[in-house]
Amino acid sequence: MKTIGLLGGMSWESTVTYYQVINQQVKTRLGGLHCAKIVLQSVDFHEIEQMMNAGHWGGIGDYLSALARSLEAAGAEILVLCTNTIHKVAPRIEASISIPFLHIADATANEIKRTGLDVVGLLGTKVTMEEEFLVERFRSHGISILIPRPAERDIVHQVIFDELCLGKINEISREAYAQIIARMAAQGAQGVILGCTEIGSLINQAASPLPLFDTTILHAQMAVDMALAQEW
Repeated sequence: MKTIGLLGGMSWESTVTYYQVINQQVKTRLGGLHCAKIVLQSVDFHEIEQMMNAGHWGGIGDYLSALARSLEAAGAEILVLCTNTIHKVAPRIEASISIPFLHIADATANEIKRTGLDVVGLLGTKVTMEEEFLVERFRSHGISILIPRPAERDIVHQVIFDELCLGKINEISREAYAQIIARMAAQGAQGVILGCTEIGSLINQAASPLPLFDTTILHAQMAVDMALAQEW
């Protein structure tokens, strides 16, 4: 079993899910008292958010690259960046380490393709929805991406930062997300990517008219696949 490095805390609410899903998957696959080999580096998300708001993405990349190197030095053999939005600086982080970097969009795209879909909606922070770093990665897999209308993006983004990152679950917000998904279905979406690692705590398949692809779960499962693979 390879040791998984988790670069988390963005927010810690979803990092908990990564830790739980990875260990549950290892237990299920190997049985007995097995659990995952993990090293975790968790940041103060307040500091990251301040840099995001100021547009200091270079500083974020430098900071997280240093932490990624520390995880590698601590024995991590695979690196998982436990956030969608901060994959904006994924190329810089990946270039700073010698161990495999597991990209969250690749994990999600693999499952979308497995189900035979090729047009999906994307929910996430405004940075994730409006910029190209994840959208283009999905396109490289042959997947077309639809995003909500501007006013709907504001709702999705606000719920993430004002509620989900703080561990708050609001039924009104769940219904708002379901309505946004329904409108995306009317625009031709065949499924929806939960492109923020906290969204899965708010909405599940029972509340959605379209198939959901939870990036957190799929990313964690890819980490386990890699950790337990006999050959790379």
